[in-house]
Amino acid sequence: MFELKTYLSVCKSCLVKHLEENNTCPSCQIVIHQSHPLQYISFDRTMQDIVYKLVPRLQDNEMERERSFYASKGLPCPKDVPVAGAEHDTATTKAEVDQHAAADYHRQDDQVNLQLECMTSSLKNLSRRFIRCSSSATISHLKKFVASKLLVPDKYKEQPFQIDIFCNDELLGKDHTLKFVFLTRWRFKEQPIKLQYKTSTIDF
Repeated sequence: MFELKTYLSVCKSCLVKHLEENNTCPSCQIVIHQSHPLQYISFDRTMQDIVYKLVPRLQDNEMERERSFYASKGLPCPKDVPVAGAEHDTATTKAEVDQHAAADYHRQDDQVNLQLECMTSSLKNLSRRFIRCSSSATISHLKKFVASKLLVPDKYKEQPFQIDIFCNDELLGKDHTLKFVFLTRWRFKEQPIKLQYKTSTIDF
């Protein structure tokens, strides 16, 4: 499932077909973007998980169709490719393959490059300030990451939302995805996206 910035959840294939000839929302007809509407939609993982739970065998059927598509092209399905360095038995079962596909840790998502800088003397800079992660990750994930990597007081490790993340000196909401930040705050500038962090006295 995909979502527009107005949070209308629709089927990806239906939405892409609509946007091939239109630049408006299929529901309210508001213009999404004059020339690149496809860049302003994002994957709604929560809604997709709900649909998979409600519709019997939908996820299995989609995986079968995806494997059939790649097989017709003579290519391996990306979700079935084992992690580099891992040892696998030649008699790998379909269940094991499905388990690997389900645990791909968002490697198939669009990726973004980030540069994290500290804004205050009360915290240190990260030893590795440049990271690469899924565009579906949220600011909450970054807050937890920063808290886990720095020698900060225990209260910040237990309550990572007390660390604030900024982009262009603007405080970012904890539910913002990195793709949303890239589109609306970084505005398609060259990556890495430069973000700043500091401790907060208010639970945002």
